[in-house]
Amino acid sequence: MRKPTALLLLTLIICSAVSAQAPTPPNLNEKEAKAPTEASLLGSVTHEMTAEDVVAFLDGVVPTQLKVNDIAGATVVIVKDGKVLAARGYGYADVEKKKPVSPDTLFRPGSVSKLFTWTAVMQLFEQGKLDLDRDVNTYLDFKIPDAFDKPITLKNIMTHSAGFEEQIKDLFSPDATKLNLGEYVKSHIPKRIFPPGTVPAYSNYATALAGYIVERVSGKPFSEYVTDNIMKPLGMTRSTFVQPLPAELSPLMSNGYQLGSDPAKPFEIVSPFPAGSLSSSAADMAQFMLAHLQDGQLNNAQILKPETARMMHSRLLGLDDAANAMCYGFYEESRNGHRIIGHGGDTLYFHSDLHLVLDARVGFFVSYNSLGRGDTAPRIMLWESFLDRYFPFSIPASSQVSTAKEDVKSISGVYMLSRKSDSFLKTASLLGEFTVSANKDGFLEVGQLLGTNGKPKMWEEVAPMRFRERNGQDLLIFKPDQSGRMQMILSYPFFIGERVGLFENRQILLPVAAVSGIIMLLTILIWPVSWLVRRYYGQRLELTFPQQLLRFGVRIVFVLDLVFIVALLGLTTYGLTHLEVFSDQGNKWFHLIQVVGIIGAVGTLVVIVDAISTWTSKRQRIWAKLHRLLLVGACLGFLWFAFAGHLLVFRSAY
Repeated sequence: MRKPTALLLLTLIICSAVSAQAPTPPNLNEKEAKAPTEASLLGSVTHEMTAEDVVAFLDGVVPTQLKVNDIAGATVVIVKDGKVLAARGYGYADVEKKKPVSPDTLFRPGSVSKLFTWTAVMQLFEQGKLDLDRDVNTYLDFKIPDAFDKPITLKNIMTHSAGFEEQIKDLFSPDATKLNLGEYVKSHIPKRIFPPGTVPAYSNYATALAGYIVERVSGKPFSEYVTDNIMKPLGMTRSTFVQPLPAELSPLMSNGYQLGSDPAKPFEIVSPFPAGSLSSSAADMAQFMLAHLQDGQLNNAQILKPETARMMHSRLLGLDDAANAMCYGFYEESRNGHRIIGHGGDTLYFHSDLHLVLDARVGFFVSYNSLGRGDTAPRIMLWESFLDRYFPFSIPASSQVSTAKEDVKSISGVYMLSRKSDSFLKTASLLGEFTVSANKDGFLEVGQLLGTNGKPKMWEEVAPMRFRERNGQDLLIFKPDQSGRMQMILSYPFFIGERVGLFENRQILLPVAAVSGIIMLLTILIWPVSWLVRRYYGQRLELTFPQQLLRFGVRIVFVLDLVFIVALLGLTTYGLTHLEVFSDQGNKWFHLIQVVGIIGAVGTLVVIVDAISTWTSKRQRIWAKLHRLLLVGACLGFLWFAFAGHLLVFRSAY
């Protein structure tokens, strides 16, 4: 699953690692794409993609990546023209035992697993057993609730446009014995927040639903179907969706690590397993890539008819002709003048990419068994270096649009990713919002889209509302949706950015929330200090009993508000290393904390009454009255943050 501190990791789980891949829209014309100029190659070396050169390239890059980024191990395979060009293992599968990685070592490619699910769907489609345009409820033994007067189809699911909110509850499970795909999809139905087919919003649940449909239509358990109809025909003997691993494969499995220098982590159990439970070797993934590069055929095996394979690789949902599109499960990520399709994948500890350069018949798969400590994902740097070495490319010159300054001003603002939760975890989406603005040189800047130097990329307008990275290939496209709301179309076609208003604007909301918290904390800390000072000097507060109660009540409300925020953050942090928290076992604790928050929210009335009492008292000075207004403002700031982040929403699914 795609996920590249507690809140940052949670944001990545919900929103996906935006820096994980950098596909570029196919915005160049054919002549520009396929014919780099002589000047562009001047001083560069064109490398022939031979087995010897590819091995030398990988051996020169990957070991350095592992060392610099504190990564335990990696596996990589490259195929071309129907054969394996290079299959390599680097580092360790088990650091403690010094067990090396080989091309036969099993890694967890995360959401790359989805390509097997989509391939299974397309197999059943070409057999006439599935209609990609039919309401998916016709294939289920339960019902996805109606919404937006429009059913969800398999095409919606394959393009991540079913309209589901994102969920993390039970995404990973501590107990493999309780895995039941049917029970999972029935008990974890997400809220539908977008009309189907309109807004791409990445969904692990939707993929699990597709896997369940494969089960029901084929009459076989999902993992058994994939083994019998994809893996066995392709000779993928070291691959499985089964969790935990079968005894014969378990010794081949690499450990997962946060850092290579950290202790090994337990085998991850993925509950919606069609979305990300695959364990496979680089050698096996080569077979899968070769089959797709050869229109569904490998040697004497055929997993898809040629016309079905070509259909699966074609564009299905693109929000703009110049933007990358979702295919039938694959997504476009074109670079260096070539249309490329692929998929990335992340578990908590494994991080992988699969790329198919269709016109060159080249496939590239890489997986790392550690997150590492670098700001830029090693897989990005390895993939882009590979492309630059074997597919040299010159960015065509362009002139700045005359209305660039006005256009940048019109689209500036804060954008929330469409892959988001609608429960109390929406806070993570607020924290992960993108800030679009003009920099000092007048170029567009998105604060959260960083270059390899760790600084925000600069974007120049090359066509109306179309911005290209300066000295790069990535595109950002801005266009209003059907309701007129401005949306930012990213290079990643499985989600978009939607401009938010004042209520959800993190640039305003977060400073207000921080100031509110400081005011509350200082009020609580000064409370005992002022009591000690008064006692030392023998002074008393000249307050009536009701006024004393109100004063006491204000402090208690502030304590509740702060306890609510700290406890929610603490429980979420704890849950990142104790997965049972994000399950039914953790519901009671989340709900208990939310009860504290609701009491604190209702307690705002006490703060308001105290302010009214102070302002109507002739004995209180103006400073006391202004102080009470400040306290009311702090409570309102807390409420704003709580409601914008849906922190007080009681739901058993999140």
